[in-house]
Amino acid sequence: MKILPLVKNDNMLLPYEAIINQRHNRVEITEKRLLGGTKTLSEFASGYLYFGLHRTNDAWVIREWAPNATGIDLIGDFNDWGKAEKHTFRKLENGIWDIILPLKTLQHCMLFKLIVKWKGGQGERIPAWIRRVVQDDKTLIFSAQVWEPEQKYVWKHPKYEVPNRPPLVYEAHVGMATEEFRVGNFNEFTNNIIPRIAKEGYNTIQLMAVQEHPYYGSFGYHVSNLFAVSSRFGTPEELKRLIDTAHSYNIAVIMDIVHSHVVKNEVEGLNKFDGSGYQYFHTGARGVHPAWDSMCFNYSKPEVMNFLLSNCKFWLEEYKFDGFRFDGVTSMLYLDHGLAKDFVDYKMYFDNNEDDDAITYISLANKLIHQLRPDALTVAEEMSGMPGTASAIEDGGLGFNYRLAMGTPDYWIKIIKEIPDEQWDVGKLFYELIKKRNDEKTIGYVESHDQALVGDKTLVFRLMDKEIYFNMNKDQSNLLVDRAIALHKMIRLMTIATAGNGYLNFMGNEFGHPEWIDFPRAGNNWSYQYARRQWNLADNTNLKFHYLGNFDNVMLKFVNEFDLLNIPYIELLHENIPDQVVAFKRGELVFVFNFNPLKSFKDYAFPSEPGKYVLQLSSDSEQFGGFNHVKDESIYFTTFISGKPMINNYLKIYIPARTALVFKKLHTKSVHEL
Repeated sequence: MKILPLVKNDNMLLPYEAIINQRHNRVEITEKRLLGGTKTLSEFASGYLYFGLHRTNDAWVIREWAPNATGIDLIGDFNDWGKAEKHTFRKLENGIWDIILPLKTLQHCMLFKLIVKWKGGQGERIPAWIRRVVQDDKTLIFSAQVWEPEQKYVWKHPKYEVPNRPPLVYEAHVGMATEEFRVGNFNEFTNNIIPRIAKEGYNTIQLMAVQEHPYYGSFGYHVSNLFAVSSRFGTPEELKRLIDTAHSYNIAVIMDIVHSHVVKNEVEGLNKFDGSGYQYFHTGARGVHPAWDSMCFNYSKPEVMNFLLSNCKFWLEEYKFDGFRFDGVTSMLYLDHGLAKDFVDYKMYFDNNEDDDAITYISLANKLIHQLRPDALTVAEEMSGMPGTASAIEDGGLGFNYRLAMGTPDYWIKIIKEIPDEQWDVGKLFYELIKKRNDEKTIGYVESHDQALVGDKTLVFRLMDKEIYFNMNKDQSNLLVDRAIALHKMIRLMTIATAGNGYLNFMGNEFGHPEWIDFPRAGNNWSYQYARRQWNLADNTNLKFHYLGNFDNVMLKFVNEFDLLNIPYIELLHENIPDQVVAFKRGELVFVFNFNPLKSFKDYAFPSEPGKYVLQLSSDSEQFGGFNHVKDESIYFTTFISGKPMINNYLKIYIPARTALVFKKLHTKSVHEL
């Protein structure tokens, strides 16, 4: 049997070759079984065109899959919620039910629900395939809504293609993207935030909480209606305009899609939709996520495969999303959801704890997405380090384009919390940041939304705590604030300089947003205080926040200009743990970091290729809130030092305490000799 490239590229996978081959073959076998030899994968994943509510030329039709149901009635505005007239579904084959209604029966914006009956009971349900769900402001009850506006959205950029470039991802939540104490909306995000994202230099938006979810405080991760845009942010047309506008700025938009679990709610969600607990989910303990108190899909069912694969295709085709960040991939990969495991040994990835059905679904989802959109981006939120997650399916992997480097923010938090920065080991830090699988693309980041949620702290808040409230005016001097600003810049620059193939930032963190995230809930008296973004802090040039925003902006331009994230090899030039200085080379750039909080170094020498160097970027620049101890665009020459081992050419520089410098080698042979 031919050795798959995944195994060939990593000898440590050889003991598990049979398991990986079996996994690979299972995907092919399952695809053939689902397609039956007559369909393509795209045709199979077209359930949304058949199920749900549809308007034909002369009628309305609603179809749902409910194999355990004994009857289904339709209630809504049109029949006084079942009191005026009875509208009953008919039963078709394979557990499918439908109802055909005259066009005059339903109108745009009418509300409706199903009464699903089963042996021994019945209950109100929202159609599983519905595309529009709204909540009553007074009763807080959710209902399906007819959405058939006379004026459909007309795309201005219907054929947008994502350029082949490293993704610089701006993770964003529409609802909390306003400064006001309320839920923001799609139009505000389109008009106010997308131009800001474009100006800052990000080329990809990762949009959170798109799918309808009954509890706002779940951050969009307890989804109830997988095909419905969350109505609390606006209408389907307004989301389409948001995506179209982003495309006009050449910004791709990927969706934070949740296929790892769904909310337990029965009336609003899928749980016990037809009265059974096993229609979409596993039975017993396997059907409930013990940490998230939510329901887990049974990926072995063809109907569930159809539902979820159709969901992927729906968001790509109906809303023209450019891909997905798949949430909770680790939870999907393992039968125990990967809980309380450190995955320090390869055997922990292949110990019969893998969920083969989920792995097959993930692989087919990636295959489908890239068949439909070869330019699409798929990103795995996967923290166990499963080999092959971001390797091609034909190579034996799961097919994601990228995986998140989830260990990076955890490491930064760990050393900030546990080790005084005067004791940071720059050698260990460097190797932690470059420790990645060479055959998989990764997206590096310092902090996503996870690091800012209530109970945790943003990076800047960890570094300066309450001082952020009292000492951010430019005319105020504060050593703790100075330290925080210096480290905030250095940490971000070192992370992106060592990032594998992309970079991510959660909105507002680029300028050191001062507070954590806490959605309105009973515990905070339903306050929006921490569920918003204070953009005015970054825009106020009398405050120090804009220094961090300026640095982030220049850093991204710098990364793009030198195509940094397309350069695979990072070469360590110098590592001095007592000095806390580390230098490395990536492409034509040399990065030098002095994490020493007290010592600045004059004529600091480290090995480098002979030649002439120009200073490209200094975190100590005045425009970034530094002290301007190093002149911008200064020219440096390597010197020849006799008696030095191996490499005789050294670059001598002045590097202030808590400063990062970046140099570019100029194409010249001019060398000073000592």
